[in-house]
Amino acid sequence: MTSQTLMTNNNLDKLFDALKGLTRRADIAQEDGAETTGNTFLLVGLGNPGREYRDTRHNIGFMLMGKLATCLGVEFTRSQSKAIFTIGHYQGHKIILAKPQSFMNRSGHPTQALLKFYKLDPTDLLVAYDDVDLPFDTIRLKPSGGTAGHKGMKSIVEQLGTREFARLRLGVGRPPGHKQAANYVLKPFSKDEQEFLDQYLNRAADATLTYIREGLQPAMTMYNRSQPET
Repeated sequence: MTSQTLMTNNNLDKLFDALKGLTRRADIAQEDGAETTGNTFLLVGLGNPGREYRDTRHNIGFMLMGKLATCLGVEFTRSQSKAIFTIGHYQGHKIILAKPQSFMNRSGHPTQALLKFYKLDPTDLLVAYDDVDLPFDTIRLKPSGGTAGHKGMKSIVEQLGTREFARLRLGVGRPPGHKQAANYVLKPFSKDEQEFLDQYLNRAADATLTYIREGLQPAMTMYNRSQPET
């Protein structure tokens, strides 16, 4: 191999490395929202950290965030303000997916901190959480409302000082007999429910992306029903 050939190969290697560097910087710029042409949304799924809570009904908000991360092709690699989160993009919109790690009854602190850090208003927020007053496999999108005794929602309302933010209620069903709801939501889904759980989360993810793409009212019209259409 001649010295001229070696120099040519070295120059090509340098050019290739430079192009890879430009690509990495472009990816970072896209992740941080430099190319965002639409709105920025903060989507918060409620749950409890720790392996013992991972598959429980109370963590269906976490499960939905995981499903959305898969849809957007991102992973939860960031940590800030007692939350793990990631950033994706969907049809020009910047999507921040977050799982508070402060335990359910203190979910308001990381939610407020992320809103403040990204300079967002409560109107840019959607909170997804479990609801024992709705049957399993039921979705309810709402523009605002109360907390219905849900400790995570109560914490968020207290910290934000407003109830005017969107929420996605995910039905997990009432406990059988006289079982306490507080204990029931800390148990895994039944075997029968687990067979439909992935399908349920897919539909909830579709509802969330419809909300981002088309707005809350169209998403409510399409998904606020007890059972999916066949």
